[in-house]
Amino acid sequence: MSAYALETDGVTKEFSGFTAVNDVSLRIRRHTIHALIGPNGAGKTTCFNLLTKFLEPTRGSIRYEGRDITRSRPADVARLGLVRSFQISAVFPNFSALDNVRIALQRKRGDSFDFWRSDKLLRQYDSRARELLDEVGLSAWTDAKAGEMPYGRKRALEIAATLALDPQMLLLDEPMAGMGHEDIDRIADLIKRVAEGRTVLMVEHNLSVVSRICDVITVLTRGKVLAEGDYAVVSANPSVQEAYLGSESPEGAGHG
Repeated sequence: MSAYALETDGVTKEFSGFTAVNDVSLRIRRHTIHALIGPNGAGKTTCFNLLTKFLEPTRGSIRYEGRDITRSRPADVARLGLVRSFQISAVFPNFSALDNVRIALQRKRGDSFDFWRSDKLLRQYDSRARELLDEVGLSAWTDAKAGEMPYGRKRALEIAATLALDPQMLLLDEPMAGMGHEDIDRIADLIKRVAEGRTVLMVEHNLSVVSRICDVITVLTRGKVLAEGDYAVVSANPSVQEAYLGSESPEGAGHG
C-alpha cells in the first residue's frame, strides 16, 4: 500500500486559454494534515475543486488510495471515503444539532428522504449522533436549533455531520473563514483531534493556524507549486516570501 492517500500527476486546468492550475503534482501522505496556501489568485480553489471532482482536469491524473478518480463524480469519491466539508455543510437551520447529525448518519442507507417520512427511523442513530456531537464539543448544544447557534459552533456541527459519513480523508475549504480568535482556536484544536487516524487536506488563509496544526504545506502561485515542506521550511523560502510581498508575509501572518 502506498504511503499516500491522494496523489496527482501533472494536473492542469485551462479555462478558455487561461491556465488556472499548471502541472501540479501533489503527494498527500496518509494520516497527516496537509495545507494548500498561496496568495490570492494562486489557483488554490481551482486545485481544490479538481481534487474533489467539482472540476475535471484538462490534463493529468488524480489517484485516491491507489484508484484513478480523474473522471469520477463527487458523490462517487465521497462513497470511497473522500469527503469535502461543504458537501454536507449546509445545515438545516430549523432542525436541532442532534437532528442534523442524525440526518447525515442516515444518508449512508441511501434513503435521502427518510427524515421526512418517519422520526422513528432516525431514532436508531441517536447514540452515534450524540457521540459525534460530544467529539466536536457540542454536547451542550444537542437540542439547539442549528440556525440559532453561534457561527463557530455551527462550523463544529458541520464537521460533526461530515464525520457522520465515516470519511477516511477530509477536505476542508477555508474552515476558519469568518471566525473570531476564540472560534479559530477551538476549530483548529477540533481539526487536530479529528485528524487522528484520518488524512486532512485544507485550503486555509490563516497562516498562524497552518503553522500550528499542519504537517506539510504546499505553496501555490500562478497555478504552480512554488514550495513544499513544513512551516519552517516554506516560511524561510525566499521565493515564498517574494510571492507574499504586497499581500502578507508567511511569517507570523494571520488572515489572508
